[in-house]
Amino acid sequence: MKKGTIKQILLITDGCSNQGEDPIAMAALAKEQGITVNVIGVMEEDVIDGKGMQEIDGIAMSGGGVSQVVYSQQLSQTVQMVTRKAMTQTIQGVVNKELQQILGSTTTMEDLPPDKRGEVMEVVDEIGETSDLEVLVLVDTSASMKHKLPTVKEALLDLSLSLNARIGDNHFSVFVFPGKKKDVEKVLDWTPKLESLSSIFPKLTTGGITPTGPAIREALSHFGKKRSLRSLISREEQYFEESGM
Repeated sequence: MKKGTIKQILLITDGCSNQGEDPIAMAALAKEQGITVNVIGVMEEDVIDGKGMQEIDGIAMSGGGVSQVVYSQQLSQTVQMVTRKAMTQTIQGVVNKELQQILGSTTTMEDLPPDKRGEVMEVVDEIGETSDLEVLVLVDTSASMKHKLPTVKEALLDLSLSLNARIGDNHFSVFVFPGKKKDVEKVLDWTPKLESLSSIFPKLTTGGITPTGPAIREALSHFGKKRSLRSLISREEQYFEESGM
């Protein structure tokens, strides 16, 4: 099985979207493009209302990802857990597809005998450690998130540190919504390290609207830009190989 790149959007929010496209439809579009959408709902003393919970679950479900609602003090461990859980889920999906091709259309990992299942899980863990990982973080900066942003920053720095031990390459990018001048604003381009967030986060301003759908749409186009550059290089390499240069 080939080592690939696992692509994730990590959405951190505390409420319902109220501007632009339907975020659940945008998450479904991400899944079609091979990008998993995970959602973490952040609470303080207040509880996220039923509508907010429904949206959080709906985005993760249609984006093929994981959703979790937590109090802000548990955010750091949750960000790490959700990222890793989604990686495993993505890899298991690919493994199940391969199993179905080999053993029949309805076979999944759960159908294997315990010893075989253990062997397959070892492969899943190994791929999780060696695959390249791209995580684009979308941070809700609507007015109600103002006091939670320092916790979000710490959680993302911890995530970066916890993933450093992996053999595969990690790349992170961070967008906020709403931005200063637009619905969505890029604050950090693709980088293997998230340390620069320390200088960015204190300068972020918070606003009233929550354009979650446009934020996911913008995130998708950012993956596209990265991928198109890579495909250009790989096409060139292919040309050299085929022409014997």
